[in-house]
Amino acid sequence: MTVSLADILAARRAISGIALRTPLVPSPFLTKTFGQEVLLKLETTQPIGAFKLRGAVNAVAHLPEGVRGVTCCSTGNHGRGVAYAARAKGLRAVICMSELVPKAKVEGIRALGAEVRIVGRSQDEAEVESDRLVAEEGLVPISPFDDPDVVAGQGTIGLELLEDRPDLHTLLLPLSGGGLAGGIALAAKAIKPDIRCIGISMDRGAAMYESLKAGRPVEVTEVASLADSLGGGIGQDNKLTFRLCRDLLDEVVLVSEAEIYRAMQTLYYEDRLVAEGACVVGIAALQSGKLPPLEGPAATVITSRNVDMPTFTRIVTGQSVTLGDLTLEGSPYAA
Repeated sequence: MTVSLADILAARRAISGIALRTPLVPSPFLTKTFGQEVLLKLETTQPIGAFKLRGAVNAVAHLPEGVRGVTCCSTGNHGRGVAYAARAKGLRAVICMSELVPKAKVEGIRALGAEVRIVGRSQDEAEVESDRLVAEEGLVPISPFDDPDVVAGQGTIGLELLEDRPDLHTLLLPLSGGGLAGGIALAAKAIKPDIRCIGISMDRGAAMYESLKAGRPVEVTEVASLADSLGGGIGQDNKLTFRLCRDLLDEVVLVSEAEIYRAMQTLYYEDRLVAEGACVVGIAALQSGKLPPLEGPAATVITSRNVDMPTFTRIVTGQSVTLGDLTLEGSPYAA
């Protein structure tokens, strides 16, 4: 299973007119703070509010004739993308999710006409139900990440980043199953081999990080996180994204829930953006000092706006937030 720059260029043509070319905007506050220009790729402006539309539309565009429906497991945004793409094609879509997925994301998927199955407390358990639908009802699976069409779709972000700013030195990429980080890194390094690509995840249940450290795909325990979109395993039989991340990411950095909390406040108060915790891990890595000083212009992807608003409101107003067995003490924003 492979993906090439040619596949990513073809994906751009396939998704044109459905997924948008999104803006890349400077953050004056982050630029001033870190001494190099920091830019934000606003995938929050996609019709479903998330980058996942790119990969889902490309995957649906490559389905064979006669398909009756599609299914996937999802932490929320991939399911929304698949639901949107399937509805445009008149296909049945069944989205399988765990109990950890925020209610707002579940309702957003239902609003697009898809069926929702809530199964267990992990993405792996939701995957079992999706596999059953494939075996027993003949639905076609669309992986959240480990699928060449999905990876190629996400890789179109890398094309846009380098077309808009050929001088980019560093990309700070949210890292989960590796579809986004792997696809962007593939496109970016094909165009500019010396660009630095850093994957960033939360420090609780970071499946790709643990897998890369072990040298093979490993299972992790999923826990509640402000970066819920980065949850889930990478699959024990991972065929594509483990290899992409191993070969193309220059570094992987983990950030804490408290650092994500602070970064969500920063993005809101300084750039006036509502975004999920998964979107701000690049900002969190900068603010925490876990990255070396920037040597040139840097960009990060603001991946989704589909945040649980009650939780978001608590964060930006400096209140405490409980995540399973972890309680984050409230902290008013300070630049």
